[in-house]
Amino acid sequence: MSVAEDLKSMKIRSVLATDCGSTTTKAILIELRGDEYRLKTRGEAPTTVEAPFEDVTRGVLNAVMEVEELAGRKLLDGDRIITPQKSETEGVDIYVSTSSAGGGLQMMVTGVVKSMTGESAERAALGAGAIVMDIIASNDGRLPHEKIRRIRDLRPDMVLLSGGIDGGTTTHVVELAETIAAADPKARLGTSYQMPVIYAGNKEARGLIEERLTEKTALMMTDNIRPTMERENLMPARHAIHDLFMEHVMAHAPGYKKLMAWSPIPIMPTPGAVGSIIHTIAKREGIQVIGVDIGGATTDVFSVFEEVFNRTVSANLGMSYSVSNVLVESGVGTPTGVENVMRWMPFSMEEGDLRNRVKNKMIRPTTIPHTLKELIMEQALAREALRLAFEQHKSLAVGLKGVQQERTISDTFEQTTSGETLINMMDLDLLVGSGGALSHAPKRSQAAMMMIDAFLPEGVTELAVDSIFMMPQLGVLAEVENESAKKAATDVFTNDCMIYLGTVVAAVGSTKPRRRCMTVSVELPGGNSEKFEMIYGTLRCIPLEVGQQAEVQVEPDGHFDVGAGRGKVLRRTLKGGIVGLIFDARGRRPFLLPDEREERIEKLVEWAEALKLYDKDPRGLS
Repeated sequence: MSVAEDLKSMKIRSVLATDCGSTTTKAILIELRGDEYRLKTRGEAPTTVEAPFEDVTRGVLNAVMEVEELAGRKLLDGDRIITPQKSETEGVDIYVSTSSAGGGLQMMVTGVVKSMTGESAERAALGAGAIVMDIIASNDGRLPHEKIRRIRDLRPDMVLLSGGIDGGTTTHVVELAETIAAADPKARLGTSYQMPVIYAGNKEARGLIEERLTEKTALMMTDNIRPTMERENLMPARHAIHDLFMEHVMAHAPGYKKLMAWSPIPIMPTPGAVGSIIHTIAKREGIQVIGVDIGGATTDVFSVFEEVFNRTVSANLGMSYSVSNVLVESGVGTPTGVENVMRWMPFSMEEGDLRNRVKNKMIRPTTIPHTLKELIMEQALAREALRLAFEQHKSLAVGLKGVQQERTISDTFEQTTSGETLINMMDLDLLVGSGGALSHAPKRSQAAMMMIDAFLPEGVTELAVDSIFMMPQLGVLAEVENESAKKAATDVFTNDCMIYLGTVVAAVGSTKPRRRCMTVSVELPGGNSEKFEMIYGTLRCIPLEVGQQAEVQVEPDGHFDVGAGRGKVLRRTLKGGIVGLIFDARGRRPFLLPDEREERIEKLVEWAEALKLYDKDPRGLS
């Protein structure tokens, strides 16, 4: 019996999983308890991919040693992870890992038409966990020498070459191949091997592509990502990206060959693994999900609507290394980005003071807020980073432009209107936040408020955050061809990874100030009940603990919709959380903050008091 067949039929009792990040390597131990898998403990250590160690396994072993000590379980035999499990106190049945060490997977993609095959190639790369550095297209307005210079300067890990429908003209896609050949690109992690190039374009051009690229690149052929105008087929290209990532990129990183030998499962790029667990949960529960990971340099957004998975990475929106870019991007189409950030602060602040604080954060990326004023400023920046990243996601998570379309990503999905975003916030069931700004907010209500303000949920939406950022390890575990591994991933995700904040009920519509927006009746556990009116522009929070449920009836004013239709009554059983039930009567999307400064500050303070965001009045922080 082969290793794959052995793995497929194995009854897994324990799992050791690691995530090799750019600065920290995290390890978790999962054990079967009765009929359910639960997190036993976790450990972490500095990543060791750079000098003086230059061996990623040293950081992995250090993190595993911490787990070993905390769990009271022998996991290592010298420099080897003990598999399979020998007893309840020795070894594990399976070891898996993800990695974003060394900057993750960085790619360039090409397409004949930027808004068609170019966007399809970008979706394929993003879904595979890559950062897309640039899109080279025949119609992108750049001269050939400019494209060649761009490829040489960026030095990506690999290139995805696409263009043309099967049986169509080959001229333009061959020209793109000639551009890549002329650039003769050198890979980022060294010049001792050839640049991997995946060809996923018109199959009629394969011979011509081979003639131009075989000698200069490590060329791999796969199915066309756009075989017809009406169909998009991304999975073969995504699988090819994963294969080449392991064979060419990770294999040349310090210590990764040894790490790969420890696991029967290919190492996945960290963002691809996070997307995998989001997709798995959406499919298992039959729900629509949005997930976000806000980091120091990038913000990733994931979504699953009607079984269609999309991922985008905003490589210039983060909370430390690229925090200055948040100010720049936030100002597009408005007077200044500073104003868009400062609108979320319930106190006055000089523009120069804000700019100086932002630049200090950029050059000292590991610092954390030490005062309430610094915390509120950082959370204001986080709101804008999240908002901008989500706007970019909605612009990319669209149907195929110009035609009625069928998309084959993991399942077929037919859409009647092409070119429109697939994101429908009224249909969203679950919004999951991750990353330091959300997972480590001093109060969970602050994380809930940031997500509500940035994503503007509509109707009824559950809110949650990742407790200790273990979604990558659970994502790669969910990819294992073994039913107990998939169950372990989903059990731990639901019970240990997710911290449920509660449920938000948001009315969409508008009316005059101080008018009624909706009337709410809540039947709480223990026979208690509440009935109240929500005035347009207000927020209210009703405590309801994790694991508790409440019967809720919402009667909106005729101008508003809470999910049942404009003016129609909604009756639902809602789940509680650490924050509780949040009723949002701010109406229109996006809602408008008052223009006058003092009035705006009063409104922000009112909302902060409704969710108990701060322990003291923030107005005195000026």
